[in-house]
Amino acid sequence: MGVEVIFPPTVVAAMRAQLPAVAEQTVASIVVEVTDYAGAFSGEMGRAITNAVQLALGGFLELATTTDGADASRPIGPALEGAYALGRGEARSGRSMDALLAAYRVGARVSWRHMSDTAVAAGLSVASLARFAELVFAYIDQLSAASVAGHTDELETTGRVRRHHRERLGALLLAARPLHDLTAAAERAGWPPPRTLTAVLLPQARARGALALLDARTLQVDDDPPGLDPATGLTVLLVPDAGGGARPGLLRALDGRAAVVGPPRPWSAVAVSYARALRVLELGFTAEEPAPLDTEQRLPDLVLRADEEALADLRAAVLAPLDEVSPAVREKLTATLRSWLLHHGRREQVAAELFVHPQTVRYRMGQLRDLYGERLDDPQTVLALTVALGARTG
Repeated sequence: MGVEVIFPPTVVAAMRAQLPAVAEQTVASIVVEVTDYAGAFSGEMGRAITNAVQLALGGFLELATTTDGADASRPIGPALEGAYALGRGEARSGRSMDALLAAYRVGARVSWRHMSDTAVAAGLSVASLARFAELVFAYIDQLSAASVAGHTDELETTGRVRRHHRERLGALLLAARPLHDLTAAAERAGWPPPRTLTAVLLPQARARGALALLDARTLQVDDDPPGLDPATGLTVLLVPDAGGGARPGLLRALDGRAAVVGPPRPWSAVAVSYARALRVLELGFTAEEPAPLDTEQRLPDLVLRADEEALADLRAAVLAPLDEVSPAVREKLTATLRSWLLHHGRREQVAAELFVHPQTVRYRMGQLRDLYGERLDDPQTVLALTVALGARTG
């Protein structure tokens, strides 16, 4: 198919001579009509954008001058590459495509008005003018599509990179790496460190719903967190600034999600919070639906059960006097002794806790005094018995 001349050379020359003026008028109109760009086109950036508009208009003239059997979708490399780069730049600036697409619409209208006036004045026929309008708006569609593609590609690329860096940062935090390593990883991830982080363990299937309610800086660690058996199906969230007065809000957000919540710690020491939550799991504690398991409410149990063998030896030693009675009696006397210690000997409260008559408490305490003698009045013995009997077993 032969070459079709859309515009005579005299018309093209006239329009090309007007390109700088049309570009300036187009930019000025965009600044006025698209508020997001009100302060964006000053100085060096303004000159760069004006040059980009000239490039786009020049690309249009290249398209409109001749076509070799092709239509208005014929790609114009430099202009389309420039539009693609503009889309990526908008994404990097944190803007949506709304402003840029609005700018294209303004640009199409302004450039069409000025260039068509020039073309008609230079002798363009009325019949060719309709073809001119068709080419202008098809070309703008091409540029818009290229910018949308650039915006989408930039978001996908930066999103993947950001997710990778944040996952890596979470893994380094749980591994308790040195502060300089953590700071560098946070910078790479574009993640401003908070004052504190709180480790949360919860089922993977419930993590997405929780993340929607938590601070956007919350990190999720899925890739084999240290010490966490994959068979549990649990994931780790590291929640920023959820200590003090913010902790009740965190617990409410985790309501009904079978979560285990560690203590808040300085962000670079969140591995301590994670270790606390893991320890609670190891001791066999589980979240009681709907409330999450708050490790801050289990501190006595954690302390008392820090060394299970030592606790077992202590129990065996301080409860040795009960070896003289039958297992059934031993069980009742042990429960009574524990309640008596925890209630500081207040008989009515001991009776209420054990669902027995106060006289029963008196009788059992008489048995215990027969077995222990004066040792029940010895502070060291009382301390040893309190520690041995104070820990919960589940």
